[in-house]
Amino acid sequence: MSKAKTALPDSIDAALALMQSGNYVADRALATVVFLALRMKRPLFFEGEAGVGKTEVAKVLAGALGRRLVRLQCYEGLDVSSALYEWNYAAQMIAIRIAEAEGSADRERLATDVFSEKFLVKRPLLEALSPDAAGAPVLLIDEIDRADEAFEAFLLEVLADFQVTIPELGTIKAATPPIVIITSNRTREIHDALKRRCLYHWIDYPNFAREIAILHARLPGASERLAREVVAFVQSLRREDLFKMPGVAETLDWASALVELGAKSLSPALVHDTVGVVLKYQDDIARLAEPKIEELLQRSRAELKAAE
Repeated sequence: MSKAKTALPDSIDAALALMQSGNYVADRALATVVFLALRMKRPLFFEGEAGVGKTEVAKVLAGALGRRLVRLQCYEGLDVSSALYEWNYAAQMIAIRIAEAEGSADRERLATDVFSEKFLVKRPLLEALSPDAAGAPVLLIDEIDRADEAFEAFLLEVLADFQVTIPELGTIKAATPPIVIITSNRTREIHDALKRRCLYHWIDYPNFAREIAILHARLPGASERLAREVVAFVQSLRREDLFKMPGVAETLDWASALVELGAKSLSPALVHDTVGVVLKYQDDIARLAEPKIEELLQRSRAELKAAE
């Protein structure tokens, strides 16, 4: 891989171009905070509604920079053994049994051997601290708000010095800190101590022009008319009192489904039949009875016409 493909951006414009090379349509504010995080070697903390592109930033950076993507998906009850490391106890027991059978069960030597690196199972955080010929990996800590506060506190230690201590092996420190992206859907507040260690950016729903650009970048097969009608309708939906607003991910999924159906434009019947692609809660779908679909279509088309 050439140096040009792996070099970190040297300006905000270069960061913007880097993200565009991965078909990520970023605004200048997002490109700025990405550039600063890369230059300052600081973790980047993204908050925003689900489906607005937070996780995608990490994927695009890994692809565009030619780095390995290491993903830690957070969930309630996530602990150190799942996030950092654990010992392969089954393999250790087999090694002990073999040593006993061969009559070479020197206790001190055996203890050193079974707690060596070949029996260590690396989990995402330790993987991200390990050296890589392609450069420091991109560490994605996804949906940190789903993890417990105790895990947050543990994460502070890792992010402070990019090192961990394994009692049997000693301290392992990253030669080069990984590029860290932390995301949160804000289902709960994240402690200030974690945010202070990061550069922060809120990713909002895109405006009409940017969402059209995103759709064209990710789904070039969609016609201009269909793309504009889909985005206008979804943006109208976001102004409704819904339990879960559709994100950009739903816009892309819906447009892709409509292209598969050979649709050229929206109709009330087509919206009714495919609404489960863009809305994922029955209460929200129930609000979109046919009169409401007609109303939203008329409103979105009027807005499109006014913008021309």
